[in-house]
Amino acid sequence: MRIVQARDGGLARLRLAGGELHAHAAHAVAHAAVRCGSGVIELTNRANLQLRGIRADAHAELVDLALNAGLGPQAEGGDDLRNVMLSPLASDATRGLAAAIVTAMQSDAALHALSPKFALQVDGGERLAMLDHPHDLWLSALDDGARYAFGFAGSMPHRMNDSPALGSIARERVVDFVLAALRAFVALASNDEHRMRDLLARIGVTRFLAMLSFDPIDTAWRRAPVNDALRLGAHPMPDGAHGYVGAQTQLGRLDAATLDALADLASTHAQGRLLMTPWQGVLVPGVMPRHAEHVLDRMNALGLITRADHPLARLIACAGSSGCAKSRADTKADAHRLAALLPVHDDVHLSGCERSCAAAHPVANTLIAVSPGRYDLYVDARLVAPNVSIEEAAAWLARSHADA
Repeated sequence: MRIVQARDGGLARLRLAGGELHAHAAHAVAHAAVRCGSGVIELTNRANLQLRGIRADAHAELVDLALNAGLGPQAEGGDDLRNVMLSPLASDATRGLAAAIVTAMQSDAALHALSPKFALQVDGGERLAMLDHPHDLWLSALDDGARYAFGFAGSMPHRMNDSPALGSIARERVVDFVLAALRAFVALASNDEHRMRDLLARIGVTRFLAMLSFDPIDTAWRRAPVNDALRLGAHPMPDGAHGYVGAQTQLGRLDAATLDALADLASTHAQGRLLMTPWQGVLVPGVMPRHAEHVLDRMNALGLITRADHPLARLIACAGSSGCAKSRADTKADAHRLAALLPVHDDVHLSGCERSCAAAHPVANTLIAVSPGRYDLYVDARLVAPNVSIEEAAAWLARSHADA
């Protein structure tokens, strides 16, 4: 487990297989957050968990707690090789394919050299999926999963002007293809090239593809549309017999008591598991229809967001100056202030510095801190209002929406 130092203590990331967290493991995480740290639990934009405020003398205990809960890697040195993102509603077949990829990666010692940020996506074509995050390698199901489209250093094409897929692979060849691509990356990348985009910028995609075996694909192919509103509220699951209830955390954070309560809810009214989402939220899957309203009420009572029109439903904020020495502002507090002022809730991202750690993809409206309480406002990557207060930013966003 990688534990890095932050302003508020150690920061420990727990990688979850496809965002899945069984109830017993959720209880263990909640216990570890309090026993070893500050009790603050963050959900990341790749559906993992982070524990904040880890004490220097508690690192070994935290690792033991995580391993005993089944949250560690399968091979020593393989923890960083589990950055594989799925839809929260991925099928058993998709989860099985992702698990086979992770197992093969961890079993290959040469791949342990990959950066902790090196990321993969396995997509089964679900209606709820995060398609905007860039990945070093992505795979998307074709022909009901018989084949997979693939691409490198970006996101899968789902809009007209997106870069096309590079090729396709039969399902039975996917694991071997992924291993071949990652081995080629490790062999070709310099010490300064940690991501696929870095390598391809130097050698070009044509040279890299020449090292791989795959089939062609129609460059007009686009991934089917998604509906991210399905991450919130009660909805039926694909099996028709069960449903799920989805919620979002307030700015990506939970406390231990809330995670314990969610685990109890999953155990008593569902299938005993939670699914973290790349929107920094959580789904309770396998809920019987007669229990859905109760589960929804309980999640609301826990302070979670279950409606798309909630003021915080589309706001993202990094740890801010309370947790990060690089941040120039208390972005969490400022986001709460902004939420109360915005009459229309478009996607807005508040970042304490230019690194934009909280958002893995560009957000249309982005506030980058320049000093405590003051931000540069960017819209579609264009600076439109420099050095504004939260109140001024809210007024600007309201005006721009009215003019649209």
